[in-house]
Amino acid sequence: MTSELPSIPPGNPEPGLYIVATPIGNLADITLRAIRVLETCTLIACEDTRVTGKLLKHLGIKARLQRLDDHAPPEVRARLIDQARSGAVALVSDAGTPLISDPGYRLVREARAAGVTVTSIPGACAAIAGIAIAGLPSDRFLFAGFLPVKDKARREALEGLAEIAATLVFYETAPRIERSLLAIAELWPDREVAVARELTKLHEECRTGTAADLAAHYAAYPPKGEIVLLVGPPAEAEAPVADADALLRAALADSGPGKAAGQVAKATGIDRAVLYARALELKGE
Repeated sequence: MTSELPSIPPGNPEPGLYIVATPIGNLADITLRAIRVLETCTLIACEDTRVTGKLLKHLGIKARLQRLDDHAPPEVRARLIDQARSGAVALVSDAGTPLISDPGYRLVREARAAGVTVTSIPGACAAIAGIAIAGLPSDRFLFAGFLPVKDKARREALEGLAEIAATLVFYETAPRIERSLLAIAELWPDREVAVARELTKLHEECRTGTAADLAAHYAAYPPKGEIVLLVGPPAEAEAPVADADALLRAALADSGPGKAAGQVAKATGIDRAVLYARALELKGE
């Protein structure tokens, strides 16, 4: 049985602020809904008018552009919000989903406070693309943005994340990736690490291993492009099977397998599907 996909409604979008994701590399990743908003909105706020201009030219769209970066004064945001009261204003970043380590947080917050409707037009996001192909636990992850540039600050930032029972996701640049990997290797030598590079582009790469191994590789073969750096959760986040069984048995005393698996998954970080299968086995004993 198939379901019919909803069509894109004709006409201009309603007044408001539209957060529009754009491709992170492959221009074919732009969505039909994003194109409709970009070609019919009254104004596009963007991180860099030159970058956005190239995308619009590729799409055959002519639009008014307004630069909006982290250094934009409050009056720029105020003007955008005023225009969003009577027409559709789109916000884009240079690539990917706005606000994810890109400008836009202040504009969205102030627009919502002013009663302006804010709508997400989802699409490409490097962090999510990296998680999808890295093969690291994906049921729980923390996006931590860019690591600090200086060694001491970088180490302190990593130490603050050490006990989080989740895959850690960072954005990194090619010139800094080796030093970040060395810092991770010093703190967490046994954790599995992934470097996802040039996502959706011609030379896309996802390499996994220990941080030390990856640092050695990129020292010998300096990378290019933008990078998503992922670090697997600490080993203690994965409770031993015996401990998980004990928790499941206790939970099964008052709950069914599904609820018991959910409770233990929340407490241990172990995949719920794995726990559910084990709960069924224990229930049948």
